[in-house]
Amino acid sequence: MPVYVFVPLLVVALLAGFGVAYLLLSNRQGNGASAIEAKATQTLAEAETQAKEKLLEAKEEAVKVRTAAEQEAREYRVQSQQIEKRLLQKEENLDRKGEDLNRRERELTSKEKGLDDIKAQLEDTYRQQERELQRVANMTRQEAQGILMGQVEQELRNEVARKVRESELAARDESDRRAREIVTESIQRIAADQTAEVSVSVLPLPTDELKGRIIGKEGRNIRALQQATGIDLIVDDTPEAVIISGFDPVRREVARVALNKLIVDGRIHPARIEEIVAKSRQEVLQRVKEEGEAAVLEVGLQGLHPEVVRHLGILRFRTSYGQQVLNHSKEVAYLAAMMASEIGADVRIAKLSGLLHDIGKAIDHEVEGSHAVIGADLLQRHGVPAPVVHAVRAHHYDEEPHSIEAILLIAADAISAARPGARRESLEAYVKRLEKLEEIANSFQGVQQSYAIQAGREVRILVKPEQIDDTAAQLMARDIAKRIETELSFPGQIRVTVVRETRAVEYAK
Repeated sequence: MPVYVFVPLLVVALLAGFGVAYLLLSNRQGNGASAIEAKATQTLAEAETQAKEKLLEAKEEAVKVRTAAEQEAREYRVQSQQIEKRLLQKEENLDRKGEDLNRRERELTSKEKGLDDIKAQLEDTYRQQERELQRVANMTRQEAQGILMGQVEQELRNEVARKVRESELAARDESDRRAREIVTESIQRIAADQTAEVSVSVLPLPTDELKGRIIGKEGRNIRALQQATGIDLIVDDTPEAVIISGFDPVRREVARVALNKLIVDGRIHPARIEEIVAKSRQEVLQRVKEEGEAAVLEVGLQGLHPEVVRHLGILRFRTSYGQQVLNHSKEVAYLAAMMASEIGADVRIAKLSGLLHDIGKAIDHEVEGSHAVIGADLLQRHGVPAPVVHAVRAHHYDEEPHSIEAILLIAADAISAARPGARRESLEAYVKRLEKLEEIANSFQGVQQSYAIQAGREVRILVKPEQIDDTAAQLMARDIAKRIETELSFPGQIRVTVVRETRAVEYAK
């Protein structure tokens, strides 16, 4: 409640209270009535004085409040006038813009009408020119369009054929260049020794007198040694040497170690032979296990089945053309892994395929068939991943390769086997074998040229297309392969590829 309203009410209440007190005092009897009345009168006078003062203060406060309210009202009026002025200005601006838009719309409508007139004139002119052209050319529009489209289509076809041919040649050149770089860098990084390790097949003797002791009385010592090892010992006129012969490389190594121990020991008799052979067999089997584990650890492919590791160790005593198969397998693993990393293939699958690709040679003397197929079956039985099994089976094309890792294994195997110094084959025999391959291919009717490539692993024959059709080319490939099998002896397999192509040549003059 405002002060200027509350104060008068307070004064009125006080006056009423004093009046009531006065009436009550007037009714009292006694000697002190006059004194009380006088005191009441005085109190009433003081109350009136205070009420007047409060009333004055309330009026002053009311004046201040009214003054502040009037000042605030004036400020609101000034602000309202300013806002109203700005709104009027904006309204005027909008009116002007609206007039400009209307004027521009009228101008655009006028221009659009003019453009429609011009378009109609151009269409009339175009129809007149078209009729004139048809009259002069003596053909309709559809006929002329067909001729032009035929010419454009032929030009585009020729251009596309030229571009496709250029792209094919560029892609082939680039792929050949990149492949050479990858193979060269892989060969340089492998840093393989140029000398090949050869398994011992001849045991040197300190003196020829030991030959009689090895043979023993009526040949009992040599028979006991052959029966215990399963290996043939050839004691002939070769000075100070005994030839150890056998298909099983582990047995051959057992016989070599046992015979060497017997020579050092000097006690050569059937009982001692059986004892030494048993100890030597344990040593060789332990060495086989250690060689396999060392190879797996060196390549970094732990976790293989123990039987796979054991067969891998057997390759330590197996050679192919003087090239030790275990070293060859590790070399192929490194090469395949390097090339796989360069082209983004699976490095582990490529490396594992390279390490295990010749594992079938550990048992190929026990099982019939190609060592690639034998090795793939062995790996499949012992839980090796399917991509590795496929690559091993296909690395001599016993199965058509259908993965990048299989193709890399074929390339790495060829690089390791064909690099200089990898295999012990005389240059003369090597050249003769290549010449014989080309001679056999050239002897067939319709052959234009033939080339022995990939170190004699493939012979590629170009035939005359006008004499040999596709069916005859297939028959020729089979006949050449049969003749090579009959007339040549060779390691592994030789791929026969017959190429029949037709060329269209024109000259721009």
